[in-house]
Amino acid sequence: MNFEDKINELNIRLPEAKAPVGNYVATKIVGNLLYVSGQVSINSNGELIKGKVGKDLTTDDAYKAAERCGMSIVAQAKKACAGELSKIKSCIKLTGFVNSTDDYTEQPKVINGASDLIASIFGDAGMHTRAAVSTNSLPLGVSVEVDAIFELN
Repeated sequence: MNFEDKINELNIRLPEAKAPVGNYVATKIVGNLLYVSGQVSINSNGELIKGKVGKDLTTDDAYKAAERCGMSIVAQAKKACAGELSKIKSCIKLTGFVNSTDDYTEQPKVINGASDLIASIFGDAGMHTRAAVSTNSLPLGVSVEVDAIFELN
């Protein structure tokens, strides 16, 4: 099964791949590597998912926010590959940032939202290395941000 079929089978609606709002690019291909800039948590209505995990959001809420970051990553990857997800060979790494309280320790459970989504779409090719870290703040007050590196065919 190809990746597009898997997205349809899972009933996933990818968001629009948004242009960056700063002085950077959303994606960059270097050799056979595709780098996807950090994607912030945005819900299906296009609204930012804001707040501090451990105070304003539960781990489950933040997991869903990270899943939305994963959807944006796939949308950006698809755009970078001229609409052809078949150009992706594997996901190499995700780095997830969680806007959380000082005593919060479930960052890996949060970033599983993005990891699980990538693995569900890409199967074995979606298995990646990862970092899941807390921060005291993220741009625009969002709760989660995730970036990615993919290997291309």
